Amino acid sequence: MKFILVTGGVISGIGKGIIASSVGTILKSCGLHVTAIKIDPYINIDAGTFSPYEHGEVFVLDDGGEVDLDLGNYERFLDIRLTRDNNLTTGKIYQSVITKERRGDYLGKTVQVVPHITDAIQEWVMRQARVPVDDDGVEPQVCVIELGGTVGDIESMPFIEAFRQFQFKVKRENFCNIHVSLIPQPSTTGEQKTKPTQNSIRELRGLGLSPDLIMCRCATPLDNSVKEKISMFCHVEPEQVICVHDVSSIYRVPLLLENQGVVSYFCHRLDLPIETRPRKMLTKWKEMSDRSDRLLEHCSIALVGKYTKFSDSYASVIKALEHSALAISHKLEVKYIDSADLEPGALQEEPVKYHEAWQKLCSADGILVPGGFGVRGTEGKIQAIQWARKQKKPFLGTNAPQGGRVNANSTEFEPETTHPVVIDMPEHNPGQMGGTMRLGKRRTIFKTKNSVLRRLYGDVDHVEERHRHRFEVNPELKQNFEDQGLHFVGQDVEGERMEVIELDAPDHPYFVGVQYHPEFTSRPIKPSPPYFGLLLASAGILHSFLQRGCRLSPRHDRRPGSSVWGRWFCSVTPQWYLGESGFESATF
Repeated sequence: MKFILVTGGVISGIGKGIIASSVGTILKSCGLHVTAIKIDPYINIDAGTFSPYEHGEVFVLDDGGEVDLDLGNYERFLDIRLTRDNNLTTGKIYQSVITKERRGDYLGKTVQVVPHITDAIQEWVMRQARVPVDDDGVEPQVCVIELGGTVGDIESMPFIEAFRQFQFKVKRENFCNIHVSLIPQPSTTGEQKTKPTQNSIRELRGLGLSPDLIMCRCATPLDNSVKEKISMFCHVEPEQVICVHDVSSIYRVPLLLENQGVVSYFCHRLDLPIETRPRKMLTKWKEMSDRSDRLLEHCSIALVGKYTKFSDSYASVIKALEHSALAISHKLEVKYIDSADLEPGALQEEPVKYHEAWQKLCSADGILVPGGFGVRGTEGKIQAIQWARKQKKPFLGTNAPQGGRVNANSTEFEPETTHPVVIDMPEHNPGQMGGTMRLGKRRTIFKTKNSVLRRLYGDVDHVEERHRHRFEVNPELKQNFEDQGLHFVGQDVEGERMEVIELDAPDHPYFVGVQYHPEFTSRPIKPSPPYFGLLLASAGILHSFLQRGCRLSPRHDRRPGSSVWGRWFCSVTPQWYLGESGFESATF
């Protein structure tokens, strides 16, 4: 097993997650089995109780794990399925050590950060690194570990110490450290500054870790003189200084790393069994990136939500929209709308924001309303949904059941309401917030063949998608909804929970609501069907797509080298189908 530790310096949020994902991607393109672990030094057990404004969205895994959004990047880039234990937090480590202490596992010894906490970290990493994450069930050969935060943070000190010991335990030829640092470029001089990186490397070395690769995040490509300066003052070869400058698309980052010899370095440094044959997977990344840059037609989606001030709050939603837009050769424009600005009260309090919000909504090609917790902004969401229904705008709602009755309400907002359209699930524990929702992968059964979403999924009997909710549509009102033309075409296995609703109106292009989160399983070349349907309808081509048997027309099928790429078709998960050249597995 080879371990690659990714640390960060100077500031947080400079792209460690994308770089870790890209490193895994280029190694997987070489035929290796790769897994990933994200370490978050905060004391929370998991990300489940975070506000989206803290660390961005809460990503949900198949097993119901509520984890950091970087695990979503790992899954999308590497096309793997991770588990809750791939996200390690200080809270989880201390909880496990204290549980052992209460059981008497330490035989009366004094429990300390060193060695007990550091040993627990190393054991967790060693154990989780060997868990298969690919569909073939093969044990991974490489584990990419991202340590959140920045070097020097007091919260991350036990983890730094753990990996200082770990590098000797697994031997040098099996451990490599990538340090991601910022190269600021003040606008006053335009000069690329290396001093923050020098200080960060010095601090890392003082803690016992020496970086093998220094990946420099910068706005523009590094000058050779800057690279040589970093090399000289940080005690590495110039080839070990990698420039990761801003690019047009994150899909170009693996190509950027590969072009600077990262694979060759790993092959030598870690003695990896890598073949020298051309890597077909990266060729597809390049074709996809090039096509993304050449898109001419535009499609705008109004995202009506509660957390629109921070785009990472909807990271997977945005990626799912991008995947679907790329599939139909359209450039995506997302119009963020705070749902509270659509409410009648906003007209009196902040009329400018009110009119701007409605202008954005009315000018969009399609409308997306993702889920959210709490009463704030709920009325604005309902206003947007009603407008989409009446004005026949393509609409997709995820994880947000809403009612249409007079005086209808949710027990989440008004526990004593006399018209409970949305109710608590029986298993919900109102006294415990963390981990008490209906979480993880669940099966949805389609109850009718006459369903647009079923056709988009490939006319299957059932689908399995990830859930995260503690409220549901009141099943007693199912007939009331259907009498108004809203049909529950998908339900859970027991037939008790409403999972998919569609508006039965031939003149409406697309009006779909789902209880689950389809964005969590979307991939760059395997878009999520609900999002794909929204983009097709917003571009005005859903009807023709369905008429053609779930195929795009030649006018919209503008992928490069059509003789190679073949045709788009709709299956259980839509995917690119690579004609005669073959594409053994959609691995990104």
